[in-house]
Amino acid sequence: MSKSRATRQPAGGLLAPEFQYRSISDLNALIRRAATWLPPDIDVIVGVPRSGLLAANLLALHLNLPLADVESFLAGRTLAGGRRLQQQRAGETVGFRRALVLDDSILSGAALREVRARFAAQPPACPVLFGCVYATSDAVAEVDLHFEVCEAPRIFEWNLFHHATFLKRACLDIDGVLCRDPRAEENDDGPGYRRFLETAEPLHLPTVPVGSLVTCRLEKYRPETEAWLQRQGVRYEELIMWDLPSAADRRAAGGHGQFKAGVYQRSGRILFIESSRSQAEVIVRETGKSVFCVETQTMLNADTVTRVRQAVRHAPRRLWRRLLARWFPGPATTVVAENMPPPSSLPL
Repeated sequence: MSKSRATRQPAGGLLAPEFQYRSISDLNALIRRAATWLPPDIDVIVGVPRSGLLAANLLALHLNLPLADVESFLAGRTLAGGRRLQQQRAGETVGFRRALVLDDSILSGAALREVRARFAAQPPACPVLFGCVYATSDAVAEVDLHFEVCEAPRIFEWNLFHHATFLKRACLDIDGVLCRDPRAEENDDGPGYRRFLETAEPLHLPTVPVGSLVTCRLEKYRPETEAWLQRQGVRYEELIMWDLPSAADRRAAGGHGQFKAGVYQRSGRILFIESSRSQAEVIVRETGKSVFCVETQTMLNADTVTRVRQAVRHAPRRLWRRLLARWFPGPATTVVAENMPPPSSLPL
């Protein structure tokens, strides 16, 4: 099903895209469905490095077929134990009937044309189909088969923190994204917190430069924060921290999501990667721009948040838990569902 390219005009006057997002779970579910209608003579799957290997591996597992990458296949080998590209059927050795060369996605088609050129220069022993899981409507003609039309701009879970085009135009939270959140005993605005800042375990470290790091850490902790980022090899254009005297002042001020939303709105960035679901909702509501929530692994756009709130408001009580589990998965779902006010009292 085709997804249209959507944009929204936020308060700052800049045109902000609404991203299509696909998780690894989405990828696996789509591949599982596609496995039922693929040509039956496909008997080896070839993945295009790097992201295509994930899709190819999942498909090969679902179909119980041999797997190869492009280099291995053109050298006459699969990845499983380096055995020759041959099968044993009814006691005799036979060659493969047809190979499917699979990438995770196609946008312009340039990468796939390079792969096709490799195969043209070194033709394999069996016929080959070229395919991808996600294609834009403009690129479907570049492949022999595709599993779903997914229009740009789009982000996939498996390359979110390696996507140079988007991350250089994004804002990223630090705690809960780049590193874990501090524990209660570490969050003392003193020696314990400084130790946390120096030794925090990394979570999702970007492999490409990012635009803005936006954190509610206090400005006075900039030296420790910058030192940790340098040790972890995080490259960024700017680091924006909350300029308040103490954690007590920060608690009194509140508005963590509003602080981040204000920075996001003024920055001209097109994506915010936020750790907290509640703060992500605030940022979306305040800016009208896309926010990826690490806590729930979901992409929030302004229309998405509005639809969820309206659905919950008008749904019978017995459906609340199902709606919450779908949109905001996590251990807190049951507690929230049991303690929500009647639908008529929920604000939009």
